[in-house]
Amino acid sequence: MTDLSKLPSDASSAAVVRSMIARARAAQKIYERYSQAQLDEVVAAAGWAIMEPARNRALAEIAVRDTSLGSVEDKVEKNHRKTLGLLRDLKGAISTGMIAEYPERGIIEIARPVGVVAAVVPSTNPGATPANNIINALKCGNAIILSPSPKGYSTSATLLDYIAEEFQRFGAPQDLVQLLPAPVTKELSSELMKQADLVVVTGSQANVRAGYSSGTPALGVGAGNVAVIIDDTADCDDAAAKVMRSKIFDHATSCSSENSLIIHEALYDRMLSALARQGGVVLTAGEKTALQKAMFPAAKLSSAVTAQPVPAICELAGLSRPELTRATCLIVEETGTGKEYPFSGEKLSPVLTVYRARDFDHAFQIMRGIYDYMGNGHSCGIHTTNDAHIERLGREMTVCRVIVNQAHAIANGGSFDNGLPFSLSMGCGTWGRNSFSENLNYRHFMNITRIVRPIAPREPTLDDVFGAYWSKHKIKK
Repeated sequence: MTDLSKLPSDASSAAVVRSMIARARAAQKIYERYSQAQLDEVVAAAGWAIMEPARNRALAEIAVRDTSLGSVEDKVEKNHRKTLGLLRDLKGAISTGMIAEYPERGIIEIARPVGVVAAVVPSTNPGATPANNIINALKCGNAIILSPSPKGYSTSATLLDYIAEEFQRFGAPQDLVQLLPAPVTKELSSELMKQADLVVVTGSQANVRAGYSSGTPALGVGAGNVAVIIDDTADCDDAAAKVMRSKIFDHATSCSSENSLIIHEALYDRMLSALARQGGVVLTAGEKTALQKAMFPAAKLSSAVTAQPVPAICELAGLSRPELTRATCLIVEETGTGKEYPFSGEKLSPVLTVYRARDFDHAFQIMRGIYDYMGNGHSCGIHTTNDAHIERLGREMTVCRVIVNQAHAIANGGSFDNGLPFSLSMGCGTWGRNSFSENLNYRHFMNITRIVRPIAPREPTLDDVFGAYWSKHKIKK
């Protein structure tokens, strides 16, 4: 969708990006004058580009073929479900012109575009995440330029081809959606982040930090490492089914998939049996040691296990017990947290860590240790009927989402049976060193201009403000 043929082949990264930004700005200046109905037509076009069944499957197949990550069928489901949910959220939402009026305050709010968005997107979701960013940006009258990972480039390029086909139906500006030329280098991506008006980063923490240090307003997300408490009131079979559905989906590419379960000892054995009925197999001490060596060489998670099926992980680790190779998820029992206990961290694979807790206080302590190590700010979960336990997590755990009695990876990014916005990018607040704490949504892609008219004065007296304080502390006026 971007013609760089007029640039010399040895053009600098800055020049390449400058040309793309210029094209994007020209297209965006036309686009920002579109009516709400016209914006929504463009959004529908971008949505259909990924949701049309043949295209959806092609994108999923390309993604798995070229990234070697995840499952084709699960990516088909993810592309469909995430985009459908996003379009549901956007249906009827006002994203241009007056969006709110407060007569008593004399204020009118008007939605305005941010301009050109730079979106850095990961290889784990090279179709669904770009589509989500593109649709949110277009909803608010923006242009957007993608910086995909090398492995995910072909998926993003194909998606943009599909979007271009849809735009041709009604003459939408083609340069509204662009893609950095291959090969995408750090220099190109860095220049894009510097020259754009807004940066959105989903993926590695190195990219997130680059976004925040680019000098451009940035929305970056924190690291995941979801821990979930199974307390003594939980329904083990229901919890196990939901945990396993979430854990093995797309071979655990999601940052929201469960990494650790903290199980009350009163139902620990029952819960392990329930997980076994869902395809989980507990490793022996020797098998755990072998898996740790394969998964965490040099104390870092190996990309060789990321989003791989259990048989591939077993082969890599030299695990040959038949029960393991037939499993859908490998379960590791753990007692500690932190760098010396790598299974307490994010695993991005169908490997689940389990802890035994004496009671809820102990479970809370274990969870706190997990997040002190990794995943602070992101989200946690609980399976329970005890509202006090839920409320304590909400009041005391340093996370932006507490998912209750749900399949975490399915629920955390928005679901048809909860009220979170559909998203593939979860803000982690200051706990995760992020500038926002919500699920990324269309309102993050707009500026708001406020028209302010005079109203009747509302100046309080000193007694209105300090009266109770003076009285309590016997302060003389």
